[in-house]
Amino acid sequence: MPLPLAVPYAAALLLSVAALPAVVHQQDTSASGHCTRIARLHVPGAEHQEASCLDELTTAGTVASGHTDPADWAGLTPAGLATPTGVPGIQIDGYFPDTSAGNANHGWKHDAQFVVRLPDRWNGGLVVAGSPGVREQYANDRAIGDWMLSRGYAFAATDKGNTGATFYRDGDAPGEAIAEWNDRVTELTRAARAVVTQRYHRPPSRTLATGMSNGGYLVRWQLENHPELYDGGVDWEGTLWRASGPNLLTFLPPALRHYPLYASGGPGADEAHRAMVAAGYPAGSEFLWPFHHQYYWDLTQRIYREELDPGYDGSTEAGTPYCAPGTPACDADYVYASRPPEVRRAVAAIGLTGRIGKPLITLHGTLDVLLPIGQDSDVYARMVRDAGRSGLFRYYRIEGGTHVDSLYDVFPDKLRPLTPCHRSAFRALEAWIGHGRQPVPSRTVARPEGAGPGTLLEECSLAGKETGF
Repeated sequence: MPLPLAVPYAAALLLSVAALPAVVHQQDTSASGHCTRIARLHVPGAEHQEASCLDELTTAGTVASGHTDPADWAGLTPAGLATPTGVPGIQIDGYFPDTSAGNANHGWKHDAQFVVRLPDRWNGGLVVAGSPGVREQYANDRAIGDWMLSRGYAFAATDKGNTGATFYRDGDAPGEAIAEWNDRVTELTRAARAVVTQRYHRPPSRTLATGMSNGGYLVRWQLENHPELYDGGVDWEGTLWRASGPNLLTFLPPALRHYPLYASGGPGADEAHRAMVAAGYPAGSEFLWPFHHQYYWDLTQRIYREELDPGYDGSTEAGTPYCAPGTPACDADYVYASRPPEVRRAVAAIGLTGRIGKPLITLHGTLDVLLPIGQDSDVYARMVRDAGRSGLFRYYRIEGGTHVDSLYDVFPDKLRPLTPCHRSAFRALEAWIGHGRQPVPSRTVARPEGAGPGTLLEECSLAGKETGF
């Protein structure tokens, strides 16, 4: 079966993004109701902003109006995911002061871009998200934003302050580009709460953080470091950064070393397979390995290693693509444990602790082979437990889920999309913080036997069969 033609998603994936048309600022033309007092709205701290009165805030309207970028969210959702409609309101695009210029949206060539959407029919809540991978501020529009807006939430998203596969050029020291991601989410949360108050004349009754991959990491970090800003969060396969490991730099190099030998099928293939499984890539996920080797593992390793350990390859920038083991400074030979202490200090500066201060729900697919579950969320769950915060945490391991939901279209008999599971987790969080209803205990959620696309695209019961982990 052919792979998707849409540009796939990974924590490190670059997208070819065309500049969007300039946003047309629309003055307030009504005395009340739709877009009332639009000209008075101001995002605190923004260097530039443009507000638009839209008849449709979801991608059902923003694609045509130029208020989103489809390239930014390509490959993040299954093709059959429904698009909600009927959400008029105000969209504010803009950017905060910044010195980097990787984000070309709107022709601004300015990072720290954001989008804030304010629906006319507001439910009192605000959802804030950081972008996955190194994508831009519209990356969550299909997977998260559309659904939140259709349920009445105000929605705010950020590009995290640097974008693209050369994001590591931002900052003056190793790890500073990633550290900026956390600062930008905090900055946007505070600003979005203020502009929501301006628009609706009262502050949000609940502020929730959510995101996938790097966006999930940002949820974890915010609830550990700024719990006062949020009422809770949902982490969708967040990236784990931990100075002592595991982290990307511990489990990606073994894949680069061993996968080619396994794929060759020659002598040593069985041993290479055992090494892959030992590194965290579960038996049964082999059908996903060729795709991830082609698109994800190599680029992800090189650019994140360059961000955190630029000295490994000297003056070379982000290593040599697909180098063979034994090649000087090859990332396939990278051994995190043998690197100088300053590398672990750089990781520690962006690292997670598990000391969350508000309710958090984490979900992770058991067939994730970009961030293998045993090297990521299984570990984070133990960190939360060891920090004594289990009462604030639920963890759902989704059987058959993988890091790229569009791959469900290619392997519908083996995978399940995580988008419906994220929505179930979000509803569970709402009931938890809004009504005190405890979510079902942490568990592995089985993939329903014989379930067809209609079921898997729309349903994900977290109260499925309970198994240990």
